[in-house]
Amino acid sequence: MSLDFESKVFETQVITMGDTKERIVAGGRNLFPLLPKAFDGIKQIGVIGWSSQGPAQAQNLRESLEATDIKVVVGLREGSSSMAEAEKVGFTKANGTLGEMYKVCAGSDLVLLLISDAALAQNYQPIFKAMRPGSTIGLSHGFILSHLQSVGEDFPKDMNVIAVCPKGMGPSVRRLYEQGREVNGAGINSSFAVHQDVNGKATDYALGWSVGLGSPYTFQTTLESEYKSDIFGERGILLGAVHGIAESLYARFIGQGMTKEDAYTNTSESITGPISKTISRSGLMAVYEELDDAEKAAFKRAYCASYHPAREILEEIYDDVASGNEVRSVIQASNRFDRYPMGRIDTTDMWQVGEKVRANESRNYVPINGETAGVYMATMMAQVDLLTDRGHPYSEIANESIIEAVDSLNPYMDFKGVSYMVDNCSTTARLGARKWAARFDYNLKQQSYAAMDAGDKVDESLFDKFVNSNIHQVLKVCADLRPSVDISVVNTHRG
Repeated sequence: MSLDFESKVFETQVITMGDTKERIVAGGRNLFPLLPKAFDGIKQIGVIGWSSQGPAQAQNLRESLEATDIKVVVGLREGSSSMAEAEKVGFTKANGTLGEMYKVCAGSDLVLLLISDAALAQNYQPIFKAMRPGSTIGLSHGFILSHLQSVGEDFPKDMNVIAVCPKGMGPSVRRLYEQGREVNGAGINSSFAVHQDVNGKATDYALGWSVGLGSPYTFQTTLESEYKSDIFGERGILLGAVHGIAESLYARFIGQGMTKEDAYTNTSESITGPISKTISRSGLMAVYEELDDAEKAAFKRAYCASYHPAREILEEIYDDVASGNEVRSVIQASNRFDRYPMGRIDTTDMWQVGEKVRANESRNYVPINGETAGVYMATMMAQVDLLTDRGHPYSEIANESIIEAVDSLNPYMDFKGVSYMVDNCSTTARLGARKWAARFDYNLKQQSYAAMDAGDKVDESLFDKFVNSNIHQVLKVCADLRPSVDISVVNTHRG
């Protein structure tokens, strides 16, 4: 995929990612004074929706634009329970920053459509009709493009269509922005896309939006590439796969004689603690290099036995997303919510034990379990390799497969468990995690663990491919751009 862009407002830089070059904008609060110029012609930004991304983006933008005459207004359904939540953080009808959804759409120059994907698929026609010609449609997910393609429709031709897609759930976008008051540049990376530019300003609108959210760096993609990698990634290592991996290994370790507490510590805790932190700070190979010889052997065997069982499921997910099947399944599931709403996913024995483990004040040392690391990182690398083979840019691959996992999502599973992590994400992500986690659980048990236990020969060339992957250099570049701060889920949390 060949991508490049120019900005009339922000300084750009070219970085080498593997065997390609990409242009990015590095963020930071020092760029906030440029936002009025970036948003030239925009007097009101409407934030439509108050689910995962809405609260974070509305508050971040309001704060970033505080010294300007650009107004941030939240638009919700009249009578929505979310109105009370928006009022708690200062968006009110009295001060003109809270209103009915369609009225806010009509009165805004840039309309950020952050309602659920299924709701947008059901309501895009009246939303587009309410907007003024020449205004700008803003998306944080390409889901609606897939839906429009499937029904043979398109965006209005007289409007800009841009996307800024933070690589983390809404609470992470807000929490790291708050930390950025003390550490300039702290935030969640974002991709941006310009799908339609009718006034020549769409690129800087998108970059201004990303900078205003607090993104440490912003990289380019396309709306189609974004929705494929994003919907796919949620079902893969970001949510669905990590849930399935943890459940399958927990059962395996108990079967091998571990206590329930030790099994939880060596699975979920190992992933969300030392494995994630080591990847975040030092890269993928550092996880393997920190192990002793016995654990290295366990890692290598687990990695080689798990790569193809994981990749098989990932190939199926990607094909379902690319064909539109997965988008259709989200809309169909949403239509069943009145009869069958989403159930809880943390009632199994593993996550109940996890509550007890997390409540233990002496919970200090958590090991890098070699087998757990091997299975987890084989799945992560299978996702990286698949996206590479399908032509996605390296920035997108690294963020959607690694950085978002270790810096945004896993800390929330570490804090309050899998349900807290998954259910702070979008409805589309929540549905995907529930649908695909069991597939990873099953395939790993049936193929990977069975092969390891039977002493089957594994393909060790898979490990050599891992060692020599371009992703290590890509992550090094990303690490150089990363602020020197880990997300603090709560001030008292370990790590």
